[in-house]
Amino acid sequence: MPLTGPMPLNLSTIRQAPKALLHDHLDGGLRPSTVIELAAECGYDRLPESDPAALGDWFRDAANSGSLVQYLETFEHTVAVMQTPNALERVARECVEDLAADGVVYAEIRFAPELHLEDGLTLDEVVEHTLAGFASGESAVAASGRRIRVVCLLTAMRHAARSREIAELAVRFRHRGVVGFDIAGAEAGFPPSRHLDAFEYMRTNNAHFTIHAGEAFGLPSIHEAVAFCGTDRLGHGVRITDDIDVAADGDATLGLVASYVRDKRIPLEMCPTSNVQTGAAASIAEHPFALLARLRFRVTVNTDNRLMSDTTMSGEMLKLVETFGYGWSDLQRFTINAMKSSFIPFPERLWLIDNVIKPGYAVILG
Repeated sequence: MPLTGPMPLNLSTIRQAPKALLHDHLDGGLRPSTVIELAAECGYDRLPESDPAALGDWFRDAANSGSLVQYLETFEHTVAVMQTPNALERVARECVEDLAADGVVYAEIRFAPELHLEDGLTLDEVVEHTLAGFASGESAVAASGRRIRVVCLLTAMRHAARSREIAELAVRFRHRGVVGFDIAGAEAGFPPSRHLDAFEYMRTNNAHFTIHAGEAFGLPSIHEAVAFCGTDRLGHGVRITDDIDVAADGDATLGLVASYVRDKRIPLEMCPTSNVQTGAAASIAEHPFALLARLRFRVTVNTDNRLMSDTTMSGEMLKLVETFGYGWSDLQRFTINAMKSSFIPFPERLWLIDNVIKPGYAVILG
């Protein structure tokens, strides 16, 4: 029978909704079983657990530290098993398949090529094999009758000195599936301005980039990312609330940085579960997502690291629904926010909004 009203909001129905994902780390989204199998193939014997379920629990528990630095230590194990062409292609292919199974129709997946050179691969080879895995995953999804578009962001580690080199790599692969550049890693002591050369190179080449800022460090990190570096988006950006004063009656007064970010429609790549794990937010209930959404910042919903946060896009959306009372129209707005903010060309963004996202929600809304 045809629907006469919106579907009920639960995890199963949210999975059916088309979703757009802007902030997801390839090395933070492996299947636990894949980590174990790849470790056996490459002789890596330092995994803390040998059972997939136990290993998944270990990653989640280890990430629940309240510290970004400790959270990042969990990546030692995933990166260690992603050093060969086979491993990179498999992880990338499974990433696409897992996202598509969760209803994601567009995803920008980021990773740091400089972390995958231990077995002798070059930076170009690392990117080539990862993109091949994405293409393989897209083909498998298409064969199953579903649709997903996956592109890549190349990340430079902010504590290292290869950001210009990675920016050049991103531009070199810009017509082969790489749509942007990013810096990531511990924020404190490694400000975005340390990598101005890389950002200037991206701007000179009319290329897109985002910056992890305002996660573990405060407003100065966001200010530098926006004012000095000219970022297109903010990775997390949770601490933008340091520049917002909320009165007892709920009225909000924005400072200069917060006003600029909102006025310029600079997207915030928010990752609720991860933000709680790293201490950027005390809890989902205290996460600033609801405040920023109410104030009409361009908020987007993201997973960050699906393995470490034991999450999915549907799971993140469900938490927001249960915590803040959002409905289908809100989830559609957050999804369109993400699609508008993507790094693919405008006609492709518009096509996905008009032909995939809006029709998908029309079915859900009855």
